[in-house]
Amino acid sequence: MLLKPKRLTTKHPASKMFLSPMRPFLTPWHSCLHMSLNRSKPRILAFSVTIALLFVGSQVKAQVAEREQLLNGLRVVLLPRPGSPDVLIKLRIHSGAAFDLAGKSGQMALLGDILFPDKATVEYFTEEMDGRLDVVVNYDSLTITMEGKAGELERILDVLRNALVSTQLTPEVVTRIRDSRVKIIKDTAISTGAVADRAVAARLFGDFPYGRPVGGSAEDVARIERADLMLARDRFLNSNNATLTLVGGVTKPRALRALRQLLGPWRKSEQLVPSTFRQPTAPDSKALIMSGTGDGAEVRLAVRGVARSDPDYYSAYVLAKLAQHRWEALMPDLAKRPTFARSESHFLPGMFTMGTSVSAQAVPDALASAKKTMEGLAATPVPPAEMDRARSEALTELNSLLSKPDASSDAWLDQDTYRLSESLPSPISVVNALTPLDLQRIAARLFNGPAAIVVLGETQQLKTAMQARVPFEVFGEVAPPAKLPVTAPKTVPKPTPN
Repeated sequence: MLLKPKRLTTKHPASKMFLSPMRPFLTPWHSCLHMSLNRSKPRILAFSVTIALLFVGSQVKAQVAEREQLLNGLRVVLLPRPGSPDVLIKLRIHSGAAFDLAGKSGQMALLGDILFPDKATVEYFTEEMDGRLDVVVNYDSLTITMEGKAGELERILDVLRNALVSTQLTPEVVTRIRDSRVKIIKDTAISTGAVADRAVAARLFGDFPYGRPVGGSAEDVARIERADLMLARDRFLNSNNATLTLVGGVTKPRALRALRQLLGPWRKSEQLVPSTFRQPTAPDSKALIMSGTGDGAEVRLAVRGVARSDPDYYSAYVLAKLAQHRWEALMPDLAKRPTFARSESHFLPGMFTMGTSVSAQAVPDALASAKKTMEGLAATPVPPAEMDRARSEALTELNSLLSKPDASSDAWLDQDTYRLSESLPSPISVVNALTPLDLQRIAARLFNGPAAIVVLGETQQLKTAMQARVPFEVFGEVAPPAKLPVTAPKTVPKPTPN
């Protein structure tokens, strides 16, 4: 038999048992229900927007990165994306090509090649999981990127574990991978611009690690032995010298369980190798002429730059835009040619480079206008129009970089590699806050010392064009010894007879 329904509350007033905690929030909305429909629409819309913002906020909060650390010292950053079918794993070793042995540049790059020596492993990621597997080495780090299906997380981490814990450094593998890299270097056509970039870096840094190419030269790579790679592995491929980021549709418990099981046995180093090197000496102020092919000449000027952790990092980034615009304004022909100015930063101070491609006869004018550009930026504040143009270009590039899928992972990895604070403002806000005085200050700081100058082209044409206008020396030519001043022989006075 059905019972007659009975209300637990009266018709209009609500029981305090149900509404007391929520009364402060619901009283305004309860009164709105008694208004006419037309008067209620704005408030209903506002309420809907509020609920939507709360929902979005909860989703953003769910994607906030969570930091963990395994017992072996491996730092882990988890960025969950519920519902995503993919997973992106990046593991960064915080030591790079700056630690290559002298005369064996490309050592860390070769070690990166040997981590995954079999093509079948790469094909598994690209074909079966529709993902990717690559290793990137720069002066400061070695970064492994693995992207695949979230359901294959354990399989992906198992492949990573084999590369780190059981690196295939057998004599046969080392010989095969080394010969392959030497062949690639020899067969790869290097543009004259790239040759000039390498030459000016070597001119500026000398024997300092940043003066060597990251990938090494064919001669240096051929000298790398198996013992060198084993030494690099033992010194740098350690769990407490690495950070791993995991982005995708994987829950935190599952991710930590797999990481502890598969990467927990990874060896921990007793002592980390610090990034301390003997600082390079000041570069020679004379321009270096190098023989090159083609009718034109590649011009490069470089000064010491800033470190990645320097507070003026983004100031130097915007200053490069200003320097290029000012240089093109002083010499309009440069606007029609490949001209650039860029700031390259590493763990230690990098370099600020200006470069262009001109005819041999125009080299002296290009060098003079470049030096005038540096002096002008350091002497006076930048006009607002130039500042706005440079800032706009910098913001466009930064927005493009930050919109890439790997941007969030790279940002967290950079914090550990370059020891950046998590409380730093965003790059966009930093660039927006820059003033003309900030750029004048960094220009005076960078352009105060001597610049390394390299000109690549037909040697005789360059010597003729630069004679008596630009001091220079020619690569490979021995400078004639300086002439000693001729002094008249001393005459010994004859003794006078008594």
